[in-house]
Amino acid sequence: MTTTTLIKGEPEDAVPAARRVRRPKSARAGGQMHGGPIAYAILILFTIGSLFPLVWTAIAASRDNQRLAQTPPPFWFGANLFDKLELAWTDANLGKAFVNTTIVAGTSAVTIVFLSTIAGFAFAKLRFKGKSALMLIVIGTMMVPPQLSVIPLYMMVAKLEWTDQLQAVILPSLVSAFGVFFMRQYLIQALPDEIIEAARVDGASSWRVVWHVVFPAARPAMAVLGMLMFVQTWNDFLWPFLVLSQTGNPTVQVAIAGLGRGYTPDQSLIMAGALLGTLPLLVVFAIFGKQIVGGIMQGAVKG
Repeated sequence: MTTTTLIKGEPEDAVPAARRVRRPKSARAGGQMHGGPIAYAILILFTIGSLFPLVWTAIAASRDNQRLAQTPPPFWFGANLFDKLELAWTDANLGKAFVNTTIVAGTSAVTIVFLSTIAGFAFAKLRFKGKSALMLIVIGTMMVPPQLSVIPLYMMVAKLEWTDQLQAVILPSLVSAFGVFFMRQYLIQALPDEIIEAARVDGASSWRVVWHVVFPAARPAMAVLGMLMFVQTWNDFLWPFLVLSQTGNPTVQVAIAGLGRGYTPDQSLIMAGALLGTLPLLVVFAIFGKQIVGGIMQGAVKG
């Protein structure tokens, strides 16, 4: 079915057929567009490609080294998956590692979101001397490889006697230059100056503006940033591996690194540990993914 677009003020009978523009009903404002078979085929291929590494990890965890070394490799599950998962859980002490990683990632994500939102608001909407220079410095720190700061940071942690303690991992990850830049770019578009001026006219202080104006407007971006920082901290390996031990206070990645020890590492056991370390992130995305995407779309419409 099609609809006819008419010039405003003209009756339909007065418009010649040559001037009538016919377009599909789904193309009207508010109409829902549907993808064709090619679009669905592409989406299915991308979905299979995205899920293949996770499925292969589970398949490898259910086999043994001898079968994994054969050609062609296995493409279906074996009978040892749950046994390997249980062995990896006990051998790597993943129960304690999950608790430690949840504390580290949760604390880092909440703090980064809070501080980045405040700093992003200051760089986006406030006027102060040296704002541009400070923003350039913040962006410049993103270009420095994190490996360069490992040695001085480890010397500082050793002097404070924080080795093998969670604060050695938490404190260096409480701020993020990317988070400041991300929130600044979002608030420039999503927070109109008129709302801030109206709050000022009503007598709101700077902190009241932040709590009652900035945070509600930045909620979609805060949810996305929190998810990104949580995943990044959860998967962080280099710095926790240097300051934490596998038998003391390990994070998930440090605990998994201790699996498969020996002259011939047990690849299936390593895969089982990797699968266990990935499952919490999948659960988080399954629970909060729809809300985060909805928040992004809501923020995009409001902006």
